[in-house]
Amino acid sequence: MSGHSKWANIKNKKGKSDAKRASVFTKIGREIAVAVKQGGPDPNSNARLRDVIAKAKANNMPNDNIERGIKKASGELNSVNYEENIYEGYAAGGVAVIVETLTDNKNRTAGDIRHHFDKCGGAMGTSGCVSYMFETKGVIIVEGEGKDEDEVMMIALDCGANDIQSDEDVFEIYTDPTSLGEVREAIEKEGTLKILSAQVDRIPSSTVKPDKETEAKVIKLLDMLEDNDDVQNVYHNAELEEEDEEE
Repeated sequence: MSGHSKWANIKNKKGKSDAKRASVFTKIGREIAVAVKQGGPDPNSNARLRDVIAKAKANNMPNDNIERGIKKASGELNSVNYEENIYEGYAAGGVAVIVETLTDNKNRTAGDIRHHFDKCGGAMGTSGCVSYMFETKGVIIVEGEGKDEDEVMMIALDCGANDIQSDEDVFEIYTDPTSLGEVREAIEKEGTLKILSAQVDRIPSSTVKPDKETEAKVIKLLDMLEDNDDVQNVYHNAELEEEDEEE
């Protein structure tokens, strides 16, 4: 189920991203801008920027786009200041939802997010109303074909990871959120494992399985949120069978 599998969620997002690549590049461009503003334009001394660049390359973002984003954020080109905000609420059926945004207009974004919740039978809540249901972890997805689980475990632990989990044809490697970049770089340097994705994730401590009618409302909300350029990440605790069938 998608509610349990981070790889299933990532594959589902990638499938949608391929059809909406410009939107994906816009979202990553904002992440680059924030990373540069916080730590400077040199990835050698800016760990967050290194992580975002790795994410951009994993999504096939052209180097020209990446370099232009760095120059823009560092003041060489006209730049925009983006603010990070997190919204929490419930989708239909009591499904917990967390929405991470980067925006140049907080009022617009807050209004849009509230409208999405309301339109799909949910309700936006106050800060902290659902975040306690999730644990923040670094999640690195690596190819598992032809790899022995004990071998992957040994490499991951040697590189500073906390745990691994086998999922379909991949392995999910878990880290402390603050160590994600360091572990990713160690795995890349070791060279045995091919990284498919690396990101900080919010993993639900338990999941909710909505009925078919409710599931359709939940998926509609998640799609509307994902399609909003101000939204960077959406996390939820639903088990969604329709997402599995689409994959």
